[in-house]
Amino acid sequence: MRNTLKMFQGLLPLMAGALIIVGCASAPGDYPSLALRQNERVTGALEAPRAAPFVPVPATPATLESLAQLTASASLAHEAFLGAARTAAPVVARAGSSAVGSENWALAQVAIADLEARRSVAMVALADIDRLYVEAVTQGGDPSQIEPALKQVEAQVAEQDAKIASLLALSGG
Repeated sequence: MRNTLKMFQGLLPLMAGALIIVGCASAPGDYPSLALRQNERVTGALEAPRAAPFVPVPATPATLESLAQLTASASLAHEAFLGAARTAAPVVARAGSSAVGSENWALAQVAIADLEARRSVAMVALADIDRLYVEAVTQGGDPSQIEPALKQVEAQVAEQDAKIASLLALSGG
């Protein structure tokens, strides 16, 4: 019985293979053809539609008015900063050789803090102009009317930063 079982186990894979082969060898007309059908043939050409050229939207009058006010505010703040910097320069120069905590040093720190406060007015205007620029770019607008004002105010703030840095170095702070 054991030998019969072993022989049957050896024939099992062979019989399974024979069944598979018999299943594949059916008559040719029983299954659909794998040849291309008429509606599977490629005909014609597909052409992409022509896209209209991008034309940015010009800035609105309200945006231009806001830009003019912000630029004027930054320019006034810059002029006030430059006047305060001329006044602060000798005060800071006197503090250059003074000890930290002395009266001259304290006066220089107050003068520099005043300049930093004056610079903040121009920085707020710069931030608002930057916001207008970003809105124009992200909403399909034309940033070319905003960019000159942005560059002008950036240059003013950079000049103020440089002046404050030089005064801080002069004061020893």
